[in-house]
Amino acid sequence: MTTHALYVTAAYTITVVVLAGLISWILLDQRTRRRELAELEAAGIRRRSDRTKSGKAKSNRAKMEKDAAGAKAP
Repeated sequence: MTTHALYVTAAYTITVVVLAGLISWILLDQRTRRRELAELEAAGIRRRSDRTKSGKAKSNRAKMEKDAAGAKAP
């Protein structure tokens, strides 16, 4: 192999290893965050986006039903 071919092979190998590492890191971090979120939700802690102004949790279904009822009214 020529020096140029070695250089190109090394560059591609390093790139593949770095990308594989980054993808692995993202997937492992995603699994950790999902586990933490499940633990928080099991403990009764909800996301801020699920809360109404009164501080009570509101499901997406209730919101959709309310929006649908509002759309039907003239």
